[in-house]
Amino acid sequence: MLSKPFLTTHEIAELLKVGEPTVRTWIHNEDLRAVKLGREFRVSVKDLEAFVEERATRAPSWRSPA
Repeated sequence: MLSKPFLTTHEIAELLKVGEPTVRTWIHNEDLRAVKLGREFRVSVKDLEAFVEERATRAPSWRSPA
């Protein structure tokens, strides 16, 4: 289960070039799946990748058309 690391809201904000309040809003709106550990939220890399993929405007270029 813990084969991939968990990211903090700060790390996610830096990766996606958004503010930490934006990341926390996604979590509170249940758009981004997170685990609350103490007073902090953590997001698995897998869940962050799924979140980004769900918001993509088109299929990846490496996929062949269906």
